[in-house]
Amino acid sequence: MRLINVRTLELEDFTAPPDSYAILSHTWGNAQDEVSYQDFQDPKRRKKKPGFAKIETTCSRAKEDNLSYAWVDTCCIDKSSSAELSEAINSMFEWYKLSSVCYVFLEDVDGTPTWSLYSSRWFTRGWTLQELIAPRVVEFYNCRWQCLGTKETLGGRLSEGAGIPLSILNGAPLDTVCVGQRMEWAARRKTTRKEDMAYCLMGIFNVNMPMLYGEGDKAFQRLQEEIIRQYDDHSIFAWQEDRNEESPSVVRGILAKSPAEF
Repeated sequence: MRLINVRTLELEDFTAPPDSYAILSHTWGNAQDEVSYQDFQDPKRRKKKPGFAKIETTCSRAKEDNLSYAWVDTCCIDKSSSAELSEAINSMFEWYKLSSVCYVFLEDVDGTPTWSLYSSRWFTRGWTLQELIAPRVVEFYNCRWQCLGTKETLGGRLSEGAGIPLSILNGAPLDTVCVGQRMEWAARRKTTRKEDMAYCLMGIFNVNMPMLYGEGDKAFQRLQEEIIRQYDDHSIFAWQEDRNEESPSVVRGILAKSPAEF
């Protein structure tokens, strides 16, 4: 695991997560604007990237919270290494779960009323589902880094808006909810890459599998097969085919094509 030292802004490697650290949850803009692992190695280069501002503010806020480290997905993972990327994705849910706090940066929300945060793109993305559920403490900030509330103070409205039981947001075990219902949480969410719609759900179901970018819809099929191996839960078959996507003549199997069918 690689974390940013919030005082030196240097990356440090850990064989196990430290006792306390912050995590940034955000939506990616243009990939060229985000600070990659390679960018972060060069202080001059990283400062030229628009995405560096949210990393810097995350570290400043972590210092205010008396934390020594922060984790940001854009720069703490060397995505040029397929092995490292696969390990990171398979362990990401646990990283969020063990964090001291997760700062949610809603760069497309300018207002301060709590209702305005639900208009954010953050609530439509696949990866942010685990970032809402896994951490014990989640704080929401608008584009000016003004706090809009926490997962605790916004609990009821978050539950209604995201379609997730309040008990789960409050830390109840995920296996108290059936597989089909957990799939439904992601039904209206999207990912840029088709495979990520499966990979971002691995932590929700506590399963692991290798990353095979380029496999397309097969990723979600593999996810379901892995879930079936681990769960005796027939709700995974409680999906409904979208007739608008397939020709009536196409024969479907017993597995869903995507979470949108739940």
